[in-house]
Amino acid sequence: MDARSFAIRSIVVALILALVTAVALGKLAWIQLFQGQATAEAATRSRTVPHTLKAQRGRILDANGMILAQSVERYTIVGSPKAAADFIPVDCTKQTEGNCHAINGKPVGATGPAAVARILAPTLGMNQMELGAKLVGSNSYVVLKKDVTPQVKRAIDKLGLAGVISAELSNQRSYPHRDLMGSLLGGVDANGKGVAGIEYMEDAALTGKDGYEVYQQGMYGQQIPGTESKSQPPVDGKDVRLTIDGDVQWYVQKALADGKAKYHAGWVMAVVQEPSAGRIIALADTESKAAGSAEAKMNPPLVVTQTFEPGSIGKTITLSGMLQEGTRQMTDKFTVPDRIKVDGQEYHDATEHGPERWTMAGILQNSSNVGMVMASDKYTDQQRYEYLTKFGIGQSSGLGLQGESKGLLTPPSAWDRRTRNTVLFGQGYATNAIQLTNAVATIANKGVRNQQSLIKSVSDEDGKPGQSPSSQATRVIDEQVAAQVMNGMESVADKFKNVAAVDGYRVASKTGTAEVAGQDGRLTSIISDWVGVIPADNPRFVVTVVMKDPQGTFGGLTAGPVFAQIGEFLMQKYELPPSAPRTDAIPVQW
Repeated sequence: MDARSFAIRSIVVALILALVTAVALGKLAWIQLFQGQATAEAATRSRTVPHTLKAQRGRILDANGMILAQSVERYTIVGSPKAAADFIPVDCTKQTEGNCHAINGKPVGATGPAAVARILAPTLGMNQMELGAKLVGSNSYVVLKKDVTPQVKRAIDKLGLAGVISAELSNQRSYPHRDLMGSLLGGVDANGKGVAGIEYMEDAALTGKDGYEVYQQGMYGQQIPGTESKSQPPVDGKDVRLTIDGDVQWYVQKALADGKAKYHAGWVMAVVQEPSAGRIIALADTESKAAGSAEAKMNPPLVVTQTFEPGSIGKTITLSGMLQEGTRQMTDKFTVPDRIKVDGQEYHDATEHGPERWTMAGILQNSSNVGMVMASDKYTDQQRYEYLTKFGIGQSSGLGLQGESKGLLTPPSAWDRRTRNTVLFGQGYATNAIQLTNAVATIANKGVRNQQSLIKSVSDEDGKPGQSPSSQATRVIDEQVAAQVMNGMESVADKFKNVAAVDGYRVASKTGTAEVAGQDGRLTSIISDWVGVIPADNPRFVVTVVMKDPQGTFGGLTAGPVFAQIGEFLMQKYELPPSAPRTDAIPVQW
């Protein structure tokens, strides 16, 4: 190649390069002059991202404000494998002091994911090799560890790993008293949504509304300071305050556990209710699970799901109906044998006895099945059904709890010759402890049935407790009738004063015993129960205790002493004045 050809070629190359440069400069000038703002805005948009600000779930409190469930501050630690690949630790010198990386005062001795893992693993409490493996890759997001405490998060912030490691706020549900009404509280799922118990029932109130903030992020996903453009703060969920008194709940659970062990029962359950307002103070059973556990989420409280024949406690409903309808008076006189045959069906009392001269009050005191059948000759099947229904038997409690069974009460048209009479003494239908408690609470509340409640209040937007839900009230029997039934129930309690009395306080009660199907499907199991009103002269509490297969069988001898233990605690805790002596007992014999 001669000099002339080389010069021509060089000129051509130079012209091409000059042309390319001119085009590039022209394009740059065009962008700068005419598209600069649009290009800058596009770049800003590509860096601008919304970030969710998590709302905190509301708390569940007992009647006195004790925290039963709350969301605690926790963090999810996130890494960027893409940023980790480019990470080079800064050795610590006088010039880099405060902005360097070291492990126990020595250089990190590695770069990339291995270096990040060496720095982070001790603080995060993870295996260094496992952590390093998670940080290898080309993606920009990998979860390293969940449920990290604020203390650990702050320690990570001081490691100098911004842009590589970040923390996302999350809320972990905590139950400070996990074994206290665990199945009743239920739990939440992995997303913090209520799936069982009170957590599910009040999920709408407890769930807050997430907020957001919009800012620009760097190439590794870190927030660029000062670029926040828009934000909306989160609105936390509302606090739900229960009617349950945590102190009473704890003591009832203890009393039930002691009773189960003492009488070798299969299970024991109890309900404590204020009859004047329908508020449930305690709701407990010996099968409760730890709040938030998988077992608590899968198993509603036994006191809600378990149905049973109430046995002789049902006589209080029969007596109330007969008095209200005017078919009987408490002073009516009967000569009662220990067995009787009606319509080809034989009925007998729990114990053998000769003919007894009992009044209607005496039939209740001695829990005579035969006496109830004799007294009901003018009490129609329809009336029997209507009063069971009016007292809430076979109906939902309205509490809204998951898994609640409303029991079983068939209409009179489905009753056979035997069932029409067994319903008089609490057999032939099924109820649960909540229904049974409210039935007796209706009598204690002067004949007015209140809607039961578990929720005392839900906080307002300012976090202050809102008004208590209004209680629906329905009169079932006249006040005079209720007083007469209470009088008869006091005579029942007097009969058991040696085993189920509460010193200084009058008690009105009724016991029950019924056969139920065992595991083999036959009538091989026994339900023993007791419902008591205390103080009888000024009813403050109705306490129901139910046992399955206790040694001792009869409710007055097994569930009764457990009731007395709970009743004594209630009187002491609430410092109620002693009862006035009883002076108006209706005669039980003639």
